[in-house]
Amino acid sequence: MSLSVQFECKNQVLLVRLSGELDHHTSENLKKQWQDEIQKNEVKHVVVNLETLSFMDSSGLGVMLGRYKEIQELGGEMVVCSISPAVKRLFELSGLFKIVRLEENEEYALKSLGVAS
Repeated sequence: MSLSVQFECKNQVLLVRLSGELDHHTSENLKKQWQDEIQKNEVKHVVVNLETLSFMDSSGLGVMLGRYKEIQELGGEMVVCSISPAVKRLFELSGLFKIVRLEENEEYALKSLGVAS
């Protein structure tokens, strides 16, 4: 299975919806696409919807951490939402939830950043 990515921008918030598998085969391409979206849309915050992401490995965590750092440098915040139990466990083990906030769904994530969905 491959990775499907959808980007949408709402009021300086980049919505990133990932579906499928984020691994070493797909992470580099996602990184480049994501960086392009941040640059061309004047993004301040990012919401990452992982509802239909079935698998992530350490290279996927690397992509998440790298984009987190980029958004931090812009003075923004990254929020993760709708995470599957397997991927949530990986985030917990890696300590990523110590720096990235988890919200129940996209609507709550957007509201927490002051954007109405």
